[in-house]
Amino acid sequence: MVGRRILRGAALTGAAGLAALGRALAQAPAAPATPPPADDRQVLLWLLLGALALVLMIFILLLTLVVTKMQPLLRQLYARPTVHDSWSGQVLGLFVGDNRLVVGENKDELMGHEYDGISEYDNDLPPWWKYGFALTIVFAFGYFGYYQVAKAGPGSHDEYETEMRQAALLVSADADDPTKLTTYAALKMPADLSAGQGIFATNCAPCHGANAEGKVGPNLTDEYWLHGGEINHVYKTIKFGVQGKGMVAWKGKLASKQILQVASYVQSLQGSKPAGAKEPQGEKEVIK
Repeated sequence: MVGRRILRGAALTGAAGLAALGRALAQAPAAPATPPPADDRQVLLWLLLGALALVLMIFILLLTLVVTKMQPLLRQLYARPTVHDSWSGQVLGLFVGDNRLVVGENKDELMGHEYDGISEYDNDLPPWWKYGFALTIVFAFGYFGYYQVAKAGPGSHDEYETEMRQAALLVSADADDPTKLTTYAALKMPADLSAGQGIFATNCAPCHGANAEGKVGPNLTDEYWLHGGEINHVYKTIKFGVQGKGMVAWKGKLASKQILQVASYVQSLQGSKPAGAKEPQGEKEVIK
């Protein structure tokens, strides 16, 4: 009886609200020919979303109230043998506190397998796990069909290219941009070349030799270059390194001026022809 009264009250309330909305729409003026500004549309959208959320909350509240008031009747219905063990009965059980439909039933039947004092029971997997596993299979087929068969979505290579283009917009076009060359001029002052020589002896000589004649790394005194011999190309090679070629990046270890000093010192060694020089590598380039 109480449940019927609540449902009747909810129905009357909904009907009254619809009638009031209809009268308001009938009295409202015609819509303007031009669309409202973007700000007004955004406010209207939030108002509609707020109204929808309010209606949803009221519906959930009414449903909870109805289920609470009707719970004794639902328990009587759920207790019937023909209802209790059916799938619809398990759905009904969620409203009376029985969550078998989600967590399953534990039969607690021993399988006769025991190890280290631990016995194994013959219990089924929880239904929620089975539903989740079936859902992943359905999702996998849908994903494969959408991206691989229908080619409706972007592939991994397309996403990579898009992200690289977006990242390029965020990279500054200065000395820290590995895609752009700097516009430095080679240093000629003896103090700078002396500083570059000291940096070279400490960090570069183990691979390129004490006189830049080349060891593991190439000879830096001839006219052949693997990555360009102009001062800004040498600066870039020293600062960012060459991935996969053994040339480490000195960015973060040497200051920008130190990198320019050692690059200028390397250029100053052109034509020095040290003893035991390594054979030429790369392309010939005349440095002016």
